[in-house]
Amino acid sequence: MDRWKQYSSFGGLFAVCLAAGLWGFTATGGALPWAKRSAKTLQRGVQEGGGALVDLGRGVVVAGPIRKGGLVTEFAAVTGLLTLVGIGVYLYVDRYATGSDGNERATR
Repeated sequence: MDRWKQYSSFGGLFAVCLAAGLWGFTATGGALPWAKRSAKTLQRGVQEGGGALVDLGRGVVVAGPIRKGGLVTEFAAVTGLLTLVGIGVYLYVDRYATGSDGNERATR
């Protein structure tokens, strides 16, 4: 693949991901409400004493706007899709990777 095609593909992918991230950020109300809540929680935790940093009994914590908006299923679907894409890319590269000299690399 030509180097400029790679750069432009990466740039396009980066722009799409940036736009999706900004849209999600504005759709959920931004960081300010959660920053205030987080600051209060941290201050309360410091005043009341310690607790577990990770509590596995609570399950996965999902952001309030996602949970309250009824978007947990969509969130889980997107997370699952991205996981499958990541595994697929890993398997594709592992199977079809070639060395810098154009020869197929040695398998394990």
